[in-house]
Amino acid sequence: MTLSPIAGTVIAHGGRVLLIRRSAPAGALLWTFPSGKVEPGETAGQAAAREAMEEAGVVVAPLVILGERVHPDTGRRVVYVACRLLSGTAHPASPREVAEVRWVRLGEIPELIPAGLYGPVQAYLDSVMR
Repeated sequence: MTLSPIAGTVIAHGGRVLLIRRSAPAGALLWTFPSGKVEPGETAGQAAAREAMEEAGVVVAPLVILGERVHPDTGRRVVYVACRLLSGTAHPASPREVAEVRWVRLGEIPELIPAGLYGPVQAYLDSVMR
């Protein structure tokens, strides 16, 4: 049985990107994009939008799939989806899963995600946040 892919929600807004701090780390990951399993019958874009609401309390519209990979820390297939913020104020909408949310500038990412971002995600953020 293959595991469902994970949709990673990449939300850039106002020169910052939304990261969440997991209540329980996934492997070495503590800070991540809002993300979760793509449910049966759901597209990666729909899953990304649902996870943004469930984990961070924001409404987003999927724009484009940035790429996918098997995550080096979790071994799960992750599909990264760039999304546009439509409404809401980011907060830990699911305290069981999310301890903290933070809008961060590009220069703050290495401090929170020392291993760096997936290349296509970093390239996208470089292009929209500079």
